[in-house]
Amino acid sequence: HPAFAGLKEEGGLVWLGRGGCRAVADFYWGGPGEGMLLANTPRGVERPLVEYGLGKGRIIVFGGRWPDYADQENPHRDNLLRLTKNLLAYLAAPDTWMPVRIRTKFPALAHPETPGVSEVQWRGLRDAIEDLAVAYPERYRAGEHLARLEALQKEHDAAPADERSAFVPRFAALQREALLANPLLDFDRLLMIRRRADRLGLPLNYHGNDDIEPTGYENTLVCLSGDSLTTVFQPEGDVFIGDLDLHYDAEKALLSVPDASGRWGVCELDLTTGALARLPLIDEPDVHNYDACYLPDGRIVFTSTAPFIGVPCLGGRSKVANLYLLDHDGAVRRLTNDQDHNWCPAVMNDGRILYQRWEYADIAHAFTRLLFSANPDGGGQMEYYGSNSFWPTALFYARPVPGHPTMVAAVAGGHHDAPRQGELVLLDPALGRHETSGVVQRIPGRGERVEPVILDGLVSATWPRFLHPYPLSDKYFLVSCKPENTGLWGVYLVDVFDNFVLLHEEPGWAMMEPTPWRKTPRPPVIPDRAIPGRAEASVMLTDIYHGPGLAGVPRGSVKSLRLTGYDFTFHGMGCEPDRVGLDGPWDVKRIIGTVPVEADGSAHFTIPALTPVSIQPLDAEGKALALMRSWMTAVPGETLSCVGCHEKQNNTARFDAQPMAFRRAPSPVTPWHGPARGFSFEREVQPVLDAHCVECHGPGKDTFDLTARPAERVPSAFQMHFSPAYMELRRWVHTPTLESDAHLLPARAFHADTSRLIQILRDGHYGVQLDGEAWDRLITWIDLNAPFHGTWREVVASDPVKLAAALHGAERRRTLHHAHAGMDEDPEAVYPPAVLEKRPAVEMPVPAELATGGAVMAPMVTSSSGQSIERVDLAEGVFLELVRIAPGEFVMGSDHGYPNEAPARSERIAEPFMMGIMEVTNAQYRCFEPTHDSGLVTGEGYQFGDDE
Repeated sequence: HPAFAGLKEEGGLVWLGRGGCRAVADFYWGGPGEGMLLANTPRGVERPLVEYGLGKGRIIVFGGRWPDYADQENPHRDNLLRLTKNLLAYLAAPDTWMPVRIRTKFPALAHPETPGVSEVQWRGLRDAIEDLAVAYPERYRAGEHLARLEALQKEHDAAPADERSAFVPRFAALQREALLANPLLDFDRLLMIRRRADRLGLPLNYHGNDDIEPTGYENTLVCLSGDSLTTVFQPEGDVFIGDLDLHYDAEKALLSVPDASGRWGVCELDLTTGALARLPLIDEPDVHNYDACYLPDGRIVFTSTAPFIGVPCLGGRSKVANLYLLDHDGAVRRLTNDQDHNWCPAVMNDGRILYQRWEYADIAHAFTRLLFSANPDGGGQMEYYGSNSFWPTALFYARPVPGHPTMVAAVAGGHHDAPRQGELVLLDPALGRHETSGVVQRIPGRGERVEPVILDGLVSATWPRFLHPYPLSDKYFLVSCKPENTGLWGVYLVDVFDNFVLLHEEPGWAMMEPTPWRKTPRPPVIPDRAIPGRAEASVMLTDIYHGPGLAGVPRGSVKSLRLTGYDFTFHGMGCEPDRVGLDGPWDVKRIIGTVPVEADGSAHFTIPALTPVSIQPLDAEGKALALMRSWMTAVPGETLSCVGCHEKQNNTARFDAQPMAFRRAPSPVTPWHGPARGFSFEREVQPVLDAHCVECHGPGKDTFDLTARPAERVPSAFQMHFSPAYMELRRWVHTPTLESDAHLLPARAFHADTSRLIQILRDGHYGVQLDGEAWDRLITWIDLNAPFHGTWREVVASDPVKLAAALHGAERRRTLHHAHAGMDEDPEAVYPPAVLEKRPAVEMPVPAELATGGAVMAPMVTSSSGQSIERVDLAEGVFLELVRIAPGEFVMGSDHGYPNEAPARSERIAEPFMMGIMEVTNAQYRCFEPTHDSGLVTGEGYQFGDDE
């Protein structure tokens, strides 16, 4: 490129300044998506130089640093000035402009540098033909297609290079003929949504349907038959139609359709008469219903904003939709109770429901959109793909592969990224469920390894992009595809051999949601097991020690389980920016109680139905040994079964005897110092400080003040209102924060004993004597991620508008939850603060040595040769520095510190040894264990990629 003419290179790098390279806008998160990338930074994360075509002109965006131009001492200033001059000269001379080529993996038939058909394309078509020959020997004319392909390739290869481009249309014609003869295409009508290309009607990846405009799409339901396209249905008023779900008998279909007021609903279209009927779902003026699918027994599952939950990271501006069931008698039943959106419900081959669940209970919010599955009555909710994973960032439009027990096709996308668009991936949870362990293939990408990239904008620079896959088998798929940035959204037949055959596209229009118009087999009907009217469910846990969640924890350590819940935010507010605690948690934590664990690790207990419940295994001191940063939900009357703690679904476990807890009735929940309620620092922890701390930590003292005072505004970009005592005490505890590592945390990583507060009190802080309840309250506060507020109305109390929204949201949530779940509870109930009896501090005995003014110090013996540092090279650029520790004596303990440090005593080192002068780094450790991964550093702030 002319931009780089005359620049000095050093090992393939062009240095411009002494500092980092500033990158903004499109340059992070895998970009650019709309321009031609000219240069990367050395580490490849930022994209600092991009060229765009704009009409008949050009734009080059350079993410440089202005101070570098003024830095006269910059040793690379000549390069910087030369690059700047080159860019200006290039833009001023249109005759020198290079073609703007945006990266795409689309298998283009011809390439400017190598005209003709590539070997990859010859092989892909040949393999597809041979695959169809094996699968359909009586129905597919493979011999004829292979003979023609072989003859065409021989002719192509014998032709001069400059004449091979003439073979491209001939190859395309043969490819089209051979692949459209696929017996899987045994239908003559294909339904599609035809919509304006500049109004795709795709919600952002953190929004629902009600966040897009209800009108302005000029969309129609059309049918492609051969080369003929006819209109099947056109809505009145130019409203959106989409989320097409064809009934098994192919005579009717479901569509998401907003009404004239903009309220979304689900309509049923009679494909014979064209009549459209709005289904009687949750008919409330402030509730939207959309995105539905037929169940095998004729009932309908749909998503609704009736939970009155707001998306936390958006300040509640998007209304969360959960799953609901429309029964045969017209009754509507709630199926899920989730923090964030449930998207894209579809029926699996075994009759269960597949859907995407977005959740982030104190983990990085941008990445945790999981595939979930559940029975049609809402029972058996469990992960299908992606728990404890950063990749993929999102999985939209997942559909089961016909005839396969586990495989699905889905669109893998990002967070702040192309709406609902992404890469076409095949996933098989039977192979694995974590990150890329279950990836069968990415299309295109035959033979390529899919890396588990941690990236917010996962597909911002990826082409082709896909929407709405419709699997025909485990190898052939209909899909909406845009091959490159300047391409059209058309419907294609694609396969695992990387063949792409265009079925239909139109300039100015997007062709979406391809669905064969034919009857399809009904999956088996799963009988309902839920018992409407029951307020509880039960859990049978076989062995809490089974699985990686408690790896390294000795048997017998777990004495009980703490059950906590979540009170999710309302519309118009959320933890970004309305903070529950200083840096977490995302939601108000609801303390439910505890249940016992038997000696063999088993447990059998009740939980409240249709309530998000998290479990924490507790040691003998009531401290959490592991943190469940998610939740489980059981429908009324369900018996929910767990094998262990984060055990892999794909593994089986053998138990020689019936678990002890299964031989008895389920244990009722033991309340935690009162009824289930939101955990409030002021009501649960401040009473501990009042009873044990404020005598020394009060007004006029030399130490920080822990007295009870009203919450006040904490200077921040967020809306934080906490008491001064909370802010002081918060500094002394160790918690996972708002955005902890999505990967499974090691057991005891955030055990209460890792908090300085607990260590100080345990060691006898000036004789402070806490009773069991006081310890329990401090420990529970830490284990719940140190929240301050116990209700949302208290979180937003300083904002009259948000406070009104909280009060209204609580009333509407309570009403609608009672109507469709049969349970009545007040999520915003406030209970009186605890009252603790003060226990006086005990007088600490003074060691005799200190009383007499003397101290025992053991004699120190050091090497006469002194300490020399020895360097050991481990790999290129990686070394270890060691110092020799000589034999001799040293003092262990202290008579001047906490009681558990006494007495000071002499210890002897008999033999010399070498010790590292610094702690071992990840790079050093990986020289001995290449697979070592110490995880991500936990800290304040939001996480959008592994570079953060």
